[in-house]
Amino acid sequence: MNGLLFLIPVLLTVYVIYWVFSAIDRGVLELVARGEEGQPPEWWRTGLGVVLSLAVILAVGFLSTLFITRPILQLVEKLFGRLPLIKLMYSSIKDLIGAFVGEKKKFDQPVLVNLLPAGNAKALGFITRKSMDFLGLKDEVAVYFPQSYNFAGNVVIIPQAQVTPVQADSSDVMAFIVSGGVSGAGSS
Repeated sequence: MNGLLFLIPVLLTVYVIYWVFSAIDRGVLELVARGEEGQPPEWWRTGLGVVLSLAVILAVGFLSTLFITRPILQLVEKLFGRLPLIKLMYSSIKDLIGAFVGEKKKFDQPVLVNLLPAGNAKALGFITRKSMDFLGLKDEVAVYFPQSYNFAGNVVIIPQAQVTPVQADSSDVMAFIVSGGVSGAGSS
């Protein structure tokens, strides 16, 4: 049993890393170079797709900080922001990525929520909006509740009086929630 408890997480993690690595490598190979009869060209080496992907990401990141290229990137962003279906998809993906990384992290304020005003049931979540005035809801906040063993969650509008800030690192709280309460700081 101890062997399984050790091996399964290790093997699954290695498999996911291998799968992502291979998918990126194959994807870049499809985009960049296909030799005759669908075979990779002679100069292609396994892992080159990942290296090229990282190089492109670093180059775009570097260029986005330059004064000269900023207007071009803003133009692309404005264009994506005006196309009906593309706008919804682009803004949702951008906001989701921005919620985890960057200057405007959203999951940085863990809270404990009384699920029923007079009850003892509580849930851990993250405040994503401190004001719901745009919906006409005064003294309400938006709390995101991640689901355990899943990459999904729910946003619930909660009276601010039922929300208590938690003095803990947000990454520890996220690990605790996503692991079903078995992981995070002080796990034993």
